[in-house]
This record gives sequence, structure tokens and C-alpha cells, in this order.
Amino acid sequence: MISTVILTKNEEKSLAKCIESVSFSQEIIIIDNGSQDKTISIAQKYATRIIEMSEKFNFSELRNRGLMEAKNNWVLFIDADERVSDELKSEILTISKNRKYAGYYIKRRDHWWGRTLRFGEVRHAYSLGFIRIIQKEAGIWSGVVHEVFQTNKEVGLLRGYIEHYPHPTLKEFISDINDYSSRRASELYNQDISISIVEVLCVPPLKFLYTFFIQWGFVDGPPGFVYSFLMSFHSFLVRSKLYMMKS
Repeated sequence: MISTVILTKNEEKSLAKCIESVSFSQEIIIIDNGSQDKTISIAQKYATRIIEMSEKFNFSELRNRGLMEAKNNWVLFIDADERVSDELKSEILTISKNRKYAGYYIKRRDHWWGRTLRFGEVRHAYSLGFIRIIQKEAGIWSGVVHEVFQTNKEVGLLRGYIEHYPHPTLKEFISDINDYSSRRASELYNQDISISIVEVLCVPPLKFLYTFFIQWGFVDGPPGFVYSFLMSFHSFLVRSKLYMMKS
């Protein structure tokens, strides 16, 4: 049996389709991080349980709360702007009866600006994926913004994809970048990470060159350029905010 944990914050536009894609789950848990729109009312129509947590909690804390609350042995983690493909659904229903692995990596396809991105910033997600379905006692989530699942047990890989539909507009993309960069800067500050003005000025453009050229972001055309540029801007915001916090 499978529990699905969905993190939400102001996801009224995408939540219903996300939940419909995981309707095979025996339990759907919504962990809401301070939504101000109709997210909660939509969730009440579909979810087994809704847990509201304040914005002070980071993404790992939200996921770990969902892991703790899940009643089934297998737990799938998905974000509200993601959907489980039919191929992935079939695989999940099969592995839920198999205890060989403690969890599985699941690859992700990012759909943005009318195109499926495969390179640049999203290359790792598309080709390698992340651990997204786990056995309940296999480990914990760690990391403030880019949370990862920590386990010392053997993990497998599924063939199916999670379909990701992030940042419907540039306005929302920039708003997300501002939010995530603040969280990341605070995480680095709490770790007493030092920063120099040289890093603030030099790392972001180098990141753009790396993702757009070395990681082949240019193959994704204009969307690949804009995505690489905005993520290098995210890098600039993280470092500049950390620099100001340290000053």
C-alpha cells in the first residue's frame, strides 16, 4: 500500500491535476506551507489528510513531517506542480510489493515555455532523477531548499517519469527565485559559510556559461537560454543576500 505526500503553497492552479495523477494511492497527505489562495479548499475535496505548517519550516522539515504521518510502508513524495506519468504509475504499483530496495530514483521531465527541457539546469533531473519513493523507515530528508533523501540502504531506479510544470509565468518564476534564494542564503549563513564580493560577481556568470554551454542548455533553444539565465540570477541573489547578511 502507498501513501503520497504533496507539499503545497498557493497551488490552486495545479493541485487538482497533481492529486488526480496519484489517485492510485491509498492515502494522500497534503503538507501546506502557508497557502493564501484556494489550495486548502481544493485539497479538502481529494486528500485523506491536510496538515498546515507555518512558513518558518524548511522543505526537509515539511517532507519529514509527511513521512512521519504516513500510515503505509511505501511513501511517494511529489510537489503540487508535478504529475505521475502512466508508465511511472504502473511501475510504482509493481514495486510496492517488492522490498528489495529501500527506495527508488525517479527521473523528471520539466515542461516550461511550451517545451520539454532536457539539458542545462534540469539535465540531472531528466537523466538521473531523485529519490522520490521510499520505504517509511529507510531514512530522512535533509537540506533547507534543495532537499535530498538520506539513506544508507540500497536504492533502485524506475524508468517512468514525473512530469514537472514549474513557474507558469515569468512573474511567478522570479517570485520563486526570490523566495528560494532567501531560504538558501539563510541556510548558508547558519552554517557560517563565508562569502567574498569576488564570488558574488563571478560565480553567477560562470554558472550561466556552465549550464548553457557545458551542460548543453542551448539545445533547449530560447527556453533553455532564459532558464539558464534566471537560475544564474538565483545564484547571484543567494550570494548577494549572504554577503549582505555577513556585512
